[in-house]
Amino acid sequence: MTTKISRGSSSPQRLRLSLVTWNIDFQSPRASSRANHILEHVLEKSRAPDIIFLQEVRPDVHASLLDNPKVRKAFLTTGTEDASYFTMGLLSRTRFASAKEEVKFILGPVSRVELPSAYDRDGLCVDILPPNAPDSVCRLINVHLDSLWQLPNRTQQLKTLANALREPGCGGGLIAGDFNSINPGDKALIKDNGLEDAWLALHGSTDPDAPTWSLKPQRLDKVATTGLKVEEIEILHPGVIEVPKPGGGSDWLEWSDHSGLRCVFTI
Repeated sequence: MTTKISRGSSSPQRLRLSLVTWNIDFQSPRASSRANHILEHVLEKSRAPDIIFLQEVRPDVHASLLDNPKVRKAFLTTGTEDASYFTMGLLSRTRFASAKEEVKFILGPVSRVELPSAYDRDGLCVDILPPNAPDSVCRLINVHLDSLWQLPNRTQQLKTLANALREPGCGGGLIAGDFNSINPGDKALIKDNGLEDAWLALHGSTDPDAPTWSLKPQRLDKVATTGLKVEEIEILHPGVIEVPKPGGGSDWLEWSDHSGLRCVFTI
């Protein structure tokens, strides 16, 4: 990255963006139906996000989302991969463009940062350039860190990703997604890497409403920032879909075993 940051005497006006991140659960049945319910829920809210980060996107789910008319009309998409599941990003066409437009963020390079991983996981990086400061890069990274006992990997993974936010030409950004914060040692990783935990910054503690994983109450999903100002963050809980049972009756299946996060920040 060789982009030079502009350092004029006056600061550009801060611009507001909103992001939703959600691990959509690749293992449970009816993955495409569940994913599209999540998408409809996110987009039907009065505060539909500018950016959507998804984790555990299967190839069939990816195809289903790309076939969704709302996605085709409203979003630029990233994340095509030949893997059993991967991360995916959607960026609003009303806020982002692939070429310079006066009122839109410019979409810069999209890349994947290789990470030490037992599961072939990486960081999906999207560089954006604000319309009022087109020489300054803000980097957005979608993550699904290693699971369960792989704390040494998560430690190195977050260090690598935090360094990616400090590369020459990058004026900061965020890391959002499933941090898989299972062990006590995970709690310090964001702070130890010089980043700010958006939830703690606004709420001050991990209160009873903070868990984002239904299998065991844990705050697995997070947003970590540097050089940004976080204004809002909230948890989006999943709904359920009806699954008919053979012979009659129905079961009810949650959209995901994770809740989503909605975060509003300014650049």
